Amino acid sequence: MRVAVTAATGRLGQAILRHLPEEIPVSDIVAVAREPARVQVPGIEKRAGDYADIGQMTAAFRGIHTVILISAPVAGGSDRVPLHRNVIEAARRAGVVRLFYTSVIGNGLESGTWFGPTQQVNRQAEADLEASGLQWVIGRNGLYLELDLIQMRKAADTGVYSNPAGEGRCGYLTIDELAFAYARMVGDDRHAGNIYNLIGETHSQAELVAMVNDVFGLQIRYEAISDEACLDKFRVLMAERGEAVARMLTGVFQGIRAGAYDVPSHFVPATGRPAKSVRAMMEECRAKPGSSALAS
Repeated sequence: MRVAVTAATGRLGQAILRHLPEEIPVSDIVAVAREPARVQVPGIEKRAGDYADIGQMTAAFRGIHTVILISAPVAGGSDRVPLHRNVIEAARRAGVVRLFYTSVIGNGLESGTWFGPTQQVNRQAEADLEASGLQWVIGRNGLYLELDLIQMRKAADTGVYSNPAGEGRCGYLTIDELAFAYARMVGDDRHAGNIYNLIGETHSQAELVAMVNDVFGLQIRYEAISDEACLDKFRVLMAERGEAVARMLTGVFQGIRAGAYDVPSHFVPATGRPAKSVRAMMEECRAKPGSSALAS
């Protein structure tokens, strides 16, 4: 049973590739990327595949049983709906049996936020996959803990970590923990036709900051700010990625405030074990070689 991972040079793609050899032989793993030479995981087959090119993606999927489709990046500048449809159609043409899609948690309350258009793309990909005739599994990822840790640790410069999330609660996982989940699910037919919220605990921003202070030895506090103030902040931080990304990121915190990501966890039925605690994942991030990069 050969497994292909798309977008294999990205954070999640490479993490899944590192975990897959724990579940299946290395000879059955294929990395698919626009620039396969950039795949940093050794010992696996690498194939070229661009979501915009159905023919190339079809060729990349020849002989593949299962595809893990990692959603197209928001900042890519392209309409993401047809890109996902191209990958699904390529899988059908190539005779792929099962396709996983990496989506995002949400209970619908995020539809009225600035994250709404991004989530609409995710939900459309889910619907297109369900209608494809392929066996399908949808993982709705929790927010990436590492990305918020970077911003929280940067907040040590001012002593204040701020966003519009208020007292809303949200499920977070590290990229590594999400990658473990997808790798674990790949070989189990029982997951076909399921949508899983891949989260563990939910926490408020103030609770997360308190844990960061304890784990990393910081002294920062959480402060709720307006949507407009947060947008202005992201316009500066994400200047190279554009207005759409700044609004999307602000919209994530609007969704937290609305309760959109306070959803039940399906991590145990997906993987057979509970998700690691947020504190444990923070401690892992602190202990990793090069973890000082989180502070910059």
